Amino acid sequence: MKITLLSDDAIRLEPTPGPLTIEAPTAEMSYSPFHMMASALASCTFSVMHSWATHKELSADDLAIEVQWVFGDDPHRVSDFGVVFDWPSLPAQRIATAKRVAALCTIHATFQHPPRIDILAASEVEHEHHHDPAPA
Repeated sequence: MKITLLSDDAIRLEPTPGPLTIEAPTAEMSYSPFHMMASALASCTFSVMHSWATHKELSADDLAIEVQWVFGDDPHRVSDFGVVFDWPSLPAQRIATAKRVAALCTIHATFQHPPRIDILAASEVEHEHHHDPAPA
């Protein structure tokens, strides 16, 4: 896999042989936490689409995923993600199904239904059950 930082608010994931690499157009561009979130979304999306392609005997060798994001305020956060799959060999009649498959990504579902986040000091961990589900 190769993740390319396209800008401060966009990445591209492409299948490449060998270990994961992260590339940027300049040495000054750093791999930010926002790039990391987008990379997780792109990797998950790629994984479910590639799995579906394998099951349907479709080649996914030319599948790439781009993720862009926009910031919102009150509170300052990523307010929107855009996921674009670039898959030239995918037959046109399969695009709608591929979009439904992409939405099955667990990271996508996590963003759609945000988890509870507990913040604890290490000294509190023995006393708190931060892994217990929230009461119903």
